[in-house]
Amino acid sequence: MSKTTKFVFVFGGVISGLGKGIVASSLGYLLKSQGLKVTIQKLDPYLNVDPGTMNPYQHGEVFVLNDGSETDLDLGHYERFIDESLTSRNTTSSGRVYWDVLERERRGDYLGDTIQVIPHITDEIKRRIMEINNKKKYDVVICEVGGTVGDIEGLPFYEAIRQLRLDIGKQNSVIVHTTLLPFINAAGEIKTKPTQHSVMKLREIGLEPDFLVCRTESNNHLNKKLKQKLGLFCNVETDHVFESPDVETIYEIPLVLYKQKFDSIIIDKLDIKINKDHENISYLKNFVKKFKNPKHNIDIAICGKYNSLHDAYKSILEAFIHASSNNSARIHVKWIDTEKLEKEKNIGKYFNNVNGVLIPGGFGNRGIEGKILASQYARENNIPFFGICLGMQCAIIDYARNIWNFKDANSSEFNPKTSNPVIDIMTSQKDVTHKGASMRLGEYACEVTKNTKAYRSYKNNSIKERHRHRYEFNNNYLDKINNSGLIVSGLNKKLNLVEMIELTDHPWFVGVQFHPELKSRIMKTHPLFNSFVKSAISHSSEAL
Repeated sequence: MSKTTKFVFVFGGVISGLGKGIVASSLGYLLKSQGLKVTIQKLDPYLNVDPGTMNPYQHGEVFVLNDGSETDLDLGHYERFIDESLTSRNTTSSGRVYWDVLERERRGDYLGDTIQVIPHITDEIKRRIMEINNKKKYDVVICEVGGTVGDIEGLPFYEAIRQLRLDIGKQNSVIVHTTLLPFINAAGEIKTKPTQHSVMKLREIGLEPDFLVCRTESNNHLNKKLKQKLGLFCNVETDHVFESPDVETIYEIPLVLYKQKFDSIIIDKLDIKINKDHENISYLKNFVKKFKNPKHNIDIAICGKYNSLHDAYKSILEAFIHASSNNSARIHVKWIDTEKLEKEKNIGKYFNNVNGVLIPGGFGNRGIEGKILASQYARENNIPFFGICLGMQCAIIDYARNIWNFKDANSSEFNPKTSNPVIDIMTSQKDVTHKGASMRLGEYACEVTKNTKAYRSYKNNSIKERHRHRYEFNNNYLDKINNSGLIVSGLNKKLNLVEMIELTDHPWFVGVQFHPELKSRIMKTHPLFNSFVKSAISHSSEAL
């Protein structure tokens, strides 16, 4: 292996949403499979300091890291593929860069200099790229730049990378450019012109791609003639033009690129010496095979408020894929609008043939009564139930109203005047006024109670999970728990916070205050998702 750290810069052209993050993650998976130490970094050009306060409808889910960083959902793909826990150093944005530079200017660190994009902003971007490997842990650093080449807010990042390539030596880095090859039905052919113009724009900035990864649609694949044309007009070797086609699951992309020798050619280009065969290709082939050839079919209802943008629940959907392959099951997700449940007298029709109910995390009171009704229906009809963060809180409110007979039970988030705030704001959150990065964020310990469904899932009495919340179970009601069929199955003993609850007289009814989906990976399906899907399969079999 090379002693010099190598850098792979991944850009996108033509349109956003082409799957740059999946290409970067897939390359990370393939390089790690050959024994290389790899990390991946996301450089986002937007001016938000981080995605923590961004609307899920605009940006998808917020992916929380162990250290509490609120990041782009692509960080979730990175972790799932390369099976590494990332840190705040693996992500930055224009907002964060400008914020830090201007803070230094206010302190007088620049000694009166006129602050400019070049060199001050570009120097900070370069510092952040290099800082990720300041301890020389990694053989390869993959850097993905968000957005599309040509976006005005991305220019400082491209300029910084142009300079950095000169600093570290061009032989120590490569550029992978992902583009779209649209198929025009009227003409009956794939068009390469958008890719040509995208590369032209990149070359105007002073950067030239070493590799093209072309996104194709349906069965309109890249052929030798098109590869030669793209190579000629984009000044890229024909063998360096690759295809990323439509696939049934994103976990096929590493296999598709491996078949085209994508990783091998990049390794040769970077002059990395490897004397090791791939370790994880057979595992991934088996994973995809089981996913595509399931023995069971189950329906799981997700009762959320951002149903029209599925990326808002990206990690949950990916955790379902991991668990479905593990259990040889095809999961059909039924999206239930909980606002509609609030207006229905007979909500049972929404849960016909459903084998599991999941209530995901969220904020605000829109649709909250529908979520509480969903919990009640799953509880009373013995349907496997999984409540995540807000989902657990809804389950507790349901139980308090209908079993403990506290008819006005609620969360103080939704009804500050309730006489039974079974869910209340955490003491540490009461004086918080700023919204950004101010919740209980990141990884915290939890002690799992033995002889519970949670313990049978984890097979461990001490775990760590990631959190993102301000409200918790109100400990003033602890005396009601454990004496009525609802028990605490997980507790943070240091803070005395309820982390997991479950029902003893139900096939599988579990609520968690944390976000287990954030730790599920291709090679390490999260144990709670695994158990939930197993229970849904059992429910499906019993219904036959």
